Amino acid sequence: MDSKVKYPMPQGNPETKHFWEQTVEGKLLIKRCKACGEAHYFPRSLCPFCFSDQTVWEESSGEGEIYTFSLMRKSASGPYAIGYVTLKEGPSLLTNFVDCDTAKLKIGQKVKVVFKTTDGAPLPFFTPMS
Repeated sequence: MDSKVKYPMPQGNPETKHFWEQTVEGKLLIKRCKACGEAHYFPRSLCPFCFSDQTVWEESSGEGEIYTFSLMRKSASGPYAIGYVTLKEGPSLLTNFVDCDTAKLKIGQKVKVVFKTTDGAPLPFFTPMS
């Protein structure tokens, strides 16, 4: 498990300030474009699909499934797993998998967001659902 891991503080900017404020409340936000209807992550002002500036904040359920992952068995900080999660709302995001036996991760496995403490805003990661 990662109980001894010290996570780096996220470096926000005015465009992502609301996102990081909401992680303190345990909320994972995405953006949805009012022009084309597509949801995207990482939240940014311009839609990456149609380049419209008509984007709005939307709270994600924080649930999704593993699209793909890689196990890093040898590293200075110990074994860990990274991969892509596809959220129920549609966007896929790169993340770390925490609080789990990484050897038991599977593509298609249901996961949920968990927030890990930093010296600043909490960071969103994913763990398998029970």
